[in-house]
Amino acid sequence: MKIQKAGYEILTPISEGGVKELQHIERIGRVCYKSEDKITEDGESAKKFVKMLINAHHEAMIEHSTLSVMFTVDRGVSHEMVRHRIASFAQESTRYVNYSKDKFGNEINVIDLRPGIELDRKMSGMSAEVIDAVLKEWEQAMIDAEKHYMRLIELGATAQIARSVLPNSTKTNITITANYREWRNYFRLRTADDAHPQIREVSVPLLMELKERIPVIFDDM
Repeated sequence: MKIQKAGYEILTPISEGGVKELQHIERIGRVCYKSEDKITEDGESAKKFVKMLINAHHEAMIEHSTLSVMFTVDRGVSHEMVRHRIASFAQESTRYVNYSKDKFGNEINVIDLRPGIELDRKMSGMSAEVIDAVLKEWEQAMIDAEKHYMRLIELGATAQIARSVLPNSTKTNITITANYREWRNYFRLRTADDAHPQIREVSVPLLMELKERIPVIFDDM
């Protein structure tokens, strides 16, 4: 069994300073006002225009741009992600992926629980000894799950049947493609203080990166 960190990878190319992305939205949005003559090549008009759209809650215009992000999270977190209905998803399938094969290292991968515990406000006051005990119990449960999964495969069960013993902590890759408006909704929900700590673990740093790489779109979040 391998324990790995949660993370993400932005798959959509982003231009320097996000200028081309903002200009794309500006070109479409100005059709509404027939103000195409105000477009400037340096992207400054796009920054002002898109900021105006967001401030005016005219976010339908930012639906014309999309972003794809591949997350490495546990299965439990992925179940929350797919609730964002205005999006497209591609997820590692436990029906077809057989973790007993050499291709997958003959082991299951699980997402490290410690960062999630550190972000869980209800557990922040626990002693290091208690947290270590929790992690030890969790790790033993993961080892047991892997043992039973491999035994089921050995007995002849298919991957889609053996997966019934896989835990929520099982690592999965899930790619989400959504328009900017839905990403804003995603971040409102998934970076909130009461969001699941393990979804905050990947969502907060992603938002911080996008605030740097695509200004205006996420500045107010």
